[in-house]
Amino acid sequence: MPKKKKETKEENKEVSEEMKKKAEAESTTEEKSLEEKKKELLAKAKKLKEKLVGEEISSEELKEKVKLKKREEMLVPLEEYVKSGIYLGTRVVTPNMRPFVYRRRADGLAIFNTDTIDEKLKEGIEYLGKFAPEDVIVICKRQAGWKAVEMFSEVTGIRVFTKKYPAGILTNNRLPNFFENELTVITDQWVDKNALNDTLIVHKKVLMICDTNNFSHGSDKIIIGNNKSPKSIGLIFYLLARGYCKARGIEKNIPDLEFWEGEEEKKESSFDKRREKPILADAGAQFGV
Repeated sequence: MPKKKKETKEENKEVSEEMKKKAEAESTTEEKSLEEKKKELLAKAKKLKEKLVGEEISSEELKEKVKLKKREEMLVPLEEYVKSGIYLGTRVVTPNMRPFVYRRRADGLAIFNTDTIDEKLKEGIEYLGKFAPEDVIVICKRQAGWKAVEMFSEVTGIRVFTKKYPAGILTNNRLPNFFENELTVITDQWVDKNALNDTLIVHKKVLMICDTNNFSHGSDKIIIGNNKSPKSIGLIFYLLARGYCKARGIEKNIPDLEFWEGEEEKKESSFDKRREKPILADAGAQFGV
């Protein structure tokens, strides 16, 4: 019996050693497999990172390509927009025009985005092209735009009113110069408010050029941009004339852009005139209250 017990113990010992070795082997295998899995995951993460970086680069390149394509499709080169100052607004920004303002300069002037200007000009040209010349009038009481709108009239055959808008010509059918139109182009909502009001009274369409200080109420379509400068107004009406003639099939020789950009005449203020001329008064005369 003791001999058998001894044999049994030895057998049990051998079995336990085998099990221990087996467990150690399995543990080593698991460690190896975990290490391999870790290496695989790290390799995958590295590949994924490289892929993401590559995608970022390609997306940036794509954005740049889209930007370049947009510039190529502009009505005029970007340099012409910049040179004309069409992107320069005023220090005043109305709620209507706030969505179109890109930023403000250090001096407080609001700035339009040139891409948006181009888009709105294209929309304005398309809208204007739907109307026959005899159904459209252009109002521009601001002196800076007289040269451009008169040239626009010569090219397109559209009637324009510059120095003065005759009151009631759209609303009072008893007037000898009364006529009906379908579309009124307003250069500046503030300066041309009488023509705008008459157009709204008779329920006709309005295409309005809006600066940052303008309200677009009553307009059916707007063009955004600087409507104070001769160069900017000249560029706008040059593009309108070119686009309108193309849309209506009007064959006209359109002058180059430089002919549309008139120089605004310098006006002497009353203060300057008083400085140039001496003020004569009788002895003992008093000034002020």
